[in-house]
Amino acid sequence: MRAKAVSRLTPTTWGGRVREVLNDFAGRSPSRFAILVFVGLIALFTLLLSLPVATANRTTTPLADAFFSAVSVICVTGLSTVDMATHWSAFGHVIIYIGVQIGGVGVLTLASILGMVISRRLGLRAKLMAASDSNPLRIHSGPVAEGQAVRLGEIGSLLVTVAVSAVIIEGATAVLLFPRILAHGVPFTEAVFNSFYFSAMAFTNTGFTPDAAGLTPYATDYWFLTVMMIAVFLGAIGFPVLYALAKNLGRRKRRWPVHVKLSLTVFVLLFLAGGVIYYLLEFDNMKTFGKLSPGDAVFQSFFLSSMTRSGGFSTVDISHLNNSSLLVSDMLMFIGGGSASTAGGIKVTTLGVLFLAAFAEARGVETMDAFNRRIPHDVLRLAVSVVLWGATTVAVSTVLLLNISKQPLDHVLFDVISAFATCGLSSGLTENLPPLGVYVLAVTMIMGRVGTVTLAAALAQSQRKQLFQRPEERPIVG
Repeated sequence: MRAKAVSRLTPTTWGGRVREVLNDFAGRSPSRFAILVFVGLIALFTLLLSLPVATANRTTTPLADAFFSAVSVICVTGLSTVDMATHWSAFGHVIIYIGVQIGGVGVLTLASILGMVISRRLGLRAKLMAASDSNPLRIHSGPVAEGQAVRLGEIGSLLVTVAVSAVIIEGATAVLLFPRILAHGVPFTEAVFNSFYFSAMAFTNTGFTPDAAGLTPYATDYWFLTVMMIAVFLGAIGFPVLYALAKNLGRRKRRWPVHVKLSLTVFVLLFLAGGVIYYLLEFDNMKTFGKLSPGDAVFQSFFLSSMTRSGGFSTVDISHLNNSSLLVSDMLMFIGGGSASTAGGIKVTTLGVLFLAAFAEARGVETMDAFNRRIPHDVLRLAVSVVLWGATTVAVSTVLLLNISKQPLDHVLFDVISAFATCGLSSGLTENLPPLGVYVLAVTMIMGRVGTVTLAAALAQSQRKQLFQRPEERPIVG
């Protein structure tokens, strides 16, 4: 009787044993499993984009360009070494469209959604996997003590929000964009395709455009640009924020988690500050906003502020910006959008936590408080780790590309941070890089999208309990 029970629990087929091994690996280390699937997807899309049928002229795309394009698609970055509008065939554009949808929602989140659709339930292991994809604090073994923006029991609802919001937001964006695209003389069928293409690239914060002219035809179409900004914002603010907004919709007494309040506060402040600074720095630059009316210059400044956070679209030539504006763009791109979003960067909550820690230190208090809640110190340690690893990645990539490309520091640094933060804006450096530089920038994109904390956790050993403490001694800081 016992032997029969064991035989029922042990897979007998080759496929069953492989599935059991993968399930066990995913349950023990979701971060390593995510990286494995992530690398596998990049390899698959590199192969697909290398096929002659994927290009408009039916030729094989060089490996460096196919690999870089695959990484940019899965990382929803938007940088490219080829003309994305004219180089790819209809098949290639379909592959790119599917890739940005996968990359936008996240590998583990998508896997959990598919599992929930197939089995109509979400087990504990799948919840833990999805939770680790939405909150880096859960990548370590063991429970997380402090309150969460999305609790483990709500992960299923969060996944539904991810799937539904992606469909609704992209669909609504396409509907709003379609008449404006049609009004610009685009044929009906092409306008339908372009509207869905623009909506996907805006919500996933990728930044690819379906035609070689980019946003130039729509540079003064403020309806079109406003819709694009809203779609970029909804994609960049983060799925936990969208879930909280949806959960509290229609309630008289709304209870917003600290994560939602902090994300929205920092996000809006950076958007406003970026728009004002761009206007002050560029209003007399005849190559960008100097030739515009004051009202147009204000709108374009805020549009640029929105897109440098992670959107990747631009109505001006980035290489024409003043050096001071390029530096401001570097800072905005490095910060990026919200956690568990389609945006990149170190995230707005990371910056918020660092400022809260600085304010607490300036006031001489031990705890970090925000919105009448205490933020634990392990969140601060994670924030410092994210910034340190991000800055290290940017610094190493910049040094390598300076040596490879022999280009000015401001342009190299801009494209490196754009790659790390998966923004997609370029000073013109990326498309002229030699193959070695292309691979360096591709690795930078992977480091930025996978997440430095997740990558470090995947490479490190499991967290261990330390049963002793060493003597305390304080080094001099500052």
